[in-house]
Amino acid sequence: QVQLVESGGGSVQPGGSLRLSCTASGFTLDIYAIAWFRQAPGKEREGVSAINYSDDSLYYRDSVKGRFTISRDNAKNTVYLQVNSLKPEDTAVYYCAAATREVVAFLGEGEYDHWGQGTQVTVSS
Repeated sequence: QVQLVESGGGSVQPGGSLRLSCTASGFTLDIYAIAWFRQAPGKEREGVSAINYSDDSLYYRDSVKGRFTISRDNAKNTVYLQVNSLKPEDTAVYYCAAATREVVAFLGEGEYDHWGQGTQVTVSS
């Protein structure tokens, strides 16, 4: 089993930044990829960004390209999501998720079998 804990959410004004963290524990060697998803009130959960553990390929949804950056620190078993130039439409609960099998669609929710509890990001003036 893999356990995931997110942190770093908060309330910021438009244009602000946050760094979200996802720390993995347990059978971390089983991880093929980690992704960040988000769910806004009344909307479906959507994939935001992902990192492939085999080759460090990075994936982003179009609406966050150039503003969000995913990275990982192997020594800390932590994946970060740096979120810059935040907009009100980025307001959501952000979840990290781990896949323990090969992934095809890196931003596809069904590819991931371990989930964190989520961290709230609110962007408002």
